[in-house]
Amino acid sequence: MKAVIFDFDGLILDTETAWYESYRKTLLEYYQFDLPLEEFVKCVGSDDTVLFVYLQEKLGDALDADLIRTRAKMWHTEKVKEAQAREGVAQYLEDARKADLKIALATSSTREWATTHLTNLNLISYFDHLITQDDVKRIKPAPDLFLKTLDVLGIQPHEGIVFEDSLNGLIAANRSNLPTVIIPNPVTEGLPFEKYHLKLTSMAEMSLDEVLQTLD
Repeated sequence: MKAVIFDFDGLILDTETAWYESYRKTLLEYYQFDLPLEEFVKCVGSDDTVLFVYLQEKLGDALDADLIRTRAKMWHTEKVKEAQAREGVAQYLEDARKADLKIALATSSTREWATTHLTNLNLISYFDHLITQDDVKRIKPAPDLFLKTLDVLGIQPHEGIVFEDSLNGLIAANRSNLPTVIIPNPVTEGLPFEKYHLKLTSMAEMSLDEVLQTLD
């Protein structure tokens, strides 16, 4: 094993639960529409295209996508302002560094988004490479982010391991032939994950060394 590859949203920082709560609050406020979790979760790990196709079907011409995005972003900013990294994340990064593993981020979010939050969490110094939507044509569930990460790291798929929280992320990792550890968050824990190598409730459940030994 030469490298560990981390997703960001929902895995390192639980922005996904905050996004769901923010969209739900906004839609209730302006449309008296209660957003089902099972519909929102389809966009987790990717972008909001699927979500707004669904909302268009439900709300029709009354839908104001710009308004919804703006208001949801406002609520989301407030929710994540003081949020901490998920349990065990910092220890995994520290252990990876001590093990002399390369550490990369592969996220469907923008570089600015990832950099801002990793800096706020005091974690950005651990990462050797940040691969974001700015570096590829297609985001997850397409494999482009992980293929780009493999290229940047200069490794083969079997020499790396991916940590993901979403179904779109898992699909992208599988398409890249990367071993994958699933660590869901409250929004994604009910998703029908398949073809993963290991599934944990949090990074505190098993040390990085134990994970690597298990996969080995």
